Amino acid sequence: MTDASVPKPVEFCDSTLGVMVALLRETEPAKLADALHVMLGGMPDFFNGEPLVLDFGALSKIPARIDWTGLTSLLRRYRTQPVAACNLPESLVPGARHAGIAILGSEHTRAAAPPQQRPAAEPEPQPAPPPPVPVVAPTMYIDRPVRSGQQIYARNADLVLLGGVSHGAEVIADGSIQCYGPLRGRVLAGAHGDTAARVISSNFGPELVSIAGVYRTFERGIPPAVAGRPTQVRLRHSADRQELNVEPLSLD
Repeated sequence: MTDASVPKPVEFCDSTLGVMVALLRETEPAKLADALHVMLGGMPDFFNGEPLVLDFGALSKIPARIDWTGLTSLLRRYRTQPVAACNLPESLVPGARHAGIAILGSEHTRAAAPPQQRPAAEPEPQPAPPPPVPVVAPTMYIDRPVRSGQQIYARNADLVLLGGVSHGAEVIADGSIQCYGPLRGRVLAGAHGDTAARVISSNFGPELVSIAGVYRTFERGIPPAVAGRPTQVRLRHSADRQELNVEPLSLD
């Protein structure tokens, strides 16, 4: 029988961005494997390929190192996609980046605390409501190259890639995508139907580019006007259809 008073080695919850978070109190893959087997009933397909942020803020003891290969393999076994980490001690950041894990600030994952309840008091005049605060779309920053076979998904966010994207990699965003290195692989912006999303690249050369489900492949090569050059991709609307407009981007 499991003691309910003992904290679980891992818990899954939602973040402020809507991405699933694994709150880790343990980093040893063998111990986490036992906990996940009990928690998820040994079902290897419990999740549905969802992107996952690893939150290390609840660690009681900072390990000297983390077996990133074993940890990520274990989580993928349950059909999650570990893409980022937060609250990770600085000593462990290089290993995470080497394993292809992005580093996020804690503000991206922790939900805001509920407001404090005020004690009952004399009625006070109600001030005028403040003007509405503009909603700013969140942005996911990836400061490492995205290697072949890796997938990055910015859910409900724009995606900014400070490194390049290799052939065989896939980058997806519900908003726009900007890449400041060579852009290869598959690039899908506006993944949930945002027709205003764009793809902006300083070195254009993907295998496929898509905005809101409208896509274009380049089996016959990238057009010379944009190959390896600064490029913008956006949807162009006509009377009866939408098509991708791939155009050189002037940075002068």
